[in-house]
Amino acid sequence: MTDLASAQVIGAGLAAIGVGAAASGVGTVFGSFLQGALRNPAAADGQQGRLFIGFAAAELLGLMAFAVAMIILYAR
Repeated sequence: MTDLASAQVIGAGLAAIGVGAAASGVGTVFGSFLQGALRNPAAADGQQGRLFIGFAAAELLGLMAFAVAMIILYAR
């Protein structure tokens, strides 16, 4: 394995860390919403839009990290 190929695999692995971080972020977003909804059920409907925005932002970052990892591996 050449030095360039090794660097590509290491770089892709480091870029893929963002996918795991995004999964953690999605769990945090939904966990915080559930905790807030259980504390104040009347306000849960008003916060649902913010829930989906937070979910979309975290998921977008995960998809971008995955795309960067694939670009590092396969683009030349």
